[in-house]
Parts: sequence; C-alpha cells; structure tokens
Amino acid sequence: MRVLVTGVNGFAGSHLLEYLIDLGHDVYGTLRSFRSDRANLAHINPAKYGLHLCDITDGTATADLIKTLKPDRIFHLAAQSYVPSSWAAPHATIAANVNGTLNILEAVRRHAPAAWVHVAGSSEEYGRVEPEECPITEEQPLRPLSPYGVSKVAADMLARQYAASYGLKVVVTRAFNHFGERRGYAFAESNWAHQIARIEAGLQSPKISHGNLDAVRDYTDVRDIVRGYVLALEQGKSGEVYNLCSGPNSSPTMGSVLRQLIDLSSCDNIVMYADPRRLRPSDVMRLIGDGTRARVELGWTPTIPFASTLAILLQYWRVVVQRNQGKILERV
Repeated sequence: MRVLVTGVNGFAGSHLLEYLIDLGHDVYGTLRSFRSDRANLAHINPAKYGLHLCDITDGTATADLIKTLKPDRIFHLAAQSYVPSSWAAPHATIAANVNGTLNILEAVRRHAPAAWVHVAGSSEEYGRVEPEECPITEEQPLRPLSPYGVSKVAADMLARQYAASYGLKVVVTRAFNHFGERRGYAFAESNWAHQIARIEAGLQSPKISHGNLDAVRDYTDVRDIVRGYVLALEQGKSGEVYNLCSGPNSSPTMGSVLRQLIDLSSCDNIVMYADPRRLRPSDVMRLIGDGTRARVELGWTPTIPFASTLAILLQYWRVVVQRNQGKILERV
C-alpha cells in the first residue's frame, strides 16, 4: 500500500516508519521545512522511503500533497506534542494540532476519499481524572488541563465528525505515555536519563532536577504503540476511538520512574532536586488506561516490559552524550 506518515521525523513517526518499511509498504513522510531535524531518521536507509516538505498548517500545500500522492493510508502524527510548550505557545499549539488536522481531513475529503486515516490522539485529552474513574475507558469524559490537551480533543472531535458527516474512514487512537529510543529530551523520563548519562560521564554533578513526582502515568514501549497504530487501520472501525495503553500493571508514579533510572545507573551517589521551574500550572495527576477495546477489536496488546524499555532509553542517552561530548541538547 501507499502510506503517508505526517511528522515522520518525530519520535513515534520514526519508529512507525521503520515498522511500515518492514511490512513492505510504499512509505512517504512529511517534514515541515528544509530546517526540520532529521536526526531520528539518520539510521534508516533513505532509499526505502520518500520525503516531502509540507507544513500541515498550510492548507494548500497539504491538499497538493494528498492530491499528488493519493495514499491508501495516512498516519497523522505531525503535532506540537510537548505539554509544557503548549502553555508557552498556545496559539502555535492550536494552529498545528487543530488546523493541521483539519487541513489533512479536508484534503482527504477532496482528493483521496477512499483513504483510511489514523489520527493520533492523546491520553492528555482525559485531563482531570478522579481516582475512582481509573482505569480510564474511551467513554470517560474529556476534561483537558492544558492547551495541548484541548488541541487534541478538538482534533479528535474533528476526525470523528468527518467520519460521521462525510463518510471518511477515520480511526482515532489515544495513546498513553510511550517511550523508548529517540524519546525527546524535553520529556521527563528522557530528560532524567540524559542527566544520568551526563553524571556517569563526569559532565554533571550527581544531582538530578525534577518536577512533580507524585503524578501517575501509564507507560508503553513506542514500538508497541506504533504496532497499535497500524492495527487501528487494519482492524478498527471508522469513527471509533481506541486507547493504547498498558493499564494498572505498568503505571508507576513519576518518582518511581526516576528511582528506577537511578538504580540502573553506574553511580551510587545521585541525589534528586525539586526544581519549581519544572512544575506545570495544572497537572494531570493520574492517567491509567483501560485497553480492553483495543485488545478485543484490534487484537493489540503491549508485549515489551517497562524495565526493558527504561534500560534501552538510558543506553540511548549514554551513546548520545558520548557522541556529542557532553553538550546539552536542546532538542534530540
């Protein structure tokens, strides 16, 4: 099949690209501009996929791309995906995540109405969740607590509205926290792994700064998540939403995640430091998903243990730190 992945150079996008190539599809991806970071794609043979420059906030460029490629399947991952950045740049977050999704859906409606479209939602859509509401099903009320969460709710609703109003074949997934190799520096567990790698290399004092450690998150390896994306379009129902999550058995507090990373370190004198700058104006305290619908309808279940992925993440940052000779990376 001819498959398009928007945001192919992102964390999940690069893993999805690898998986789709292994499945034998004819794969294309979008980059926002010539200046887009391609580090996540450096290890993939460029002869095995095609790249197109397309800023999805540009409706004309998006329509031209869909009209030219006429893909059979579209995985829409391009987004502003970092929650704290949405507080600093709410307008840009809405433009990328809402307008960008609308442009994709409009382009498909006009130029590739037979295509199946996957819209990557987020567990951040659920927002404020009471303890008795966990684990969270897809029927849980959406109470987002960040501009990012609001933007993903809007994209989610647009996707399902286009399925209902125009008969487009659109499936939405709400992935809970996913991590692994190439996870962005800005995300908590990846940032901590980077700090530990620098401490081990003697480039940072043995002190790790952190934010809220009481929040509970549901973690899944990114390789399991992208397999879920593919199954969503192979087995899912148009207009349906599927949680992709590990559930209560893999939902540690952020403090537990940090302590497990420290335990994996070769250093035995690391201390933790609470940095007020890392706290959010409002935070989602508990995100534990119920993946029953995905298991039953898609045949999907996560298979890669949390501890294994955590070790892979730390080793990834050890290699990056060594390669960059200790330079602190603003974006990876």
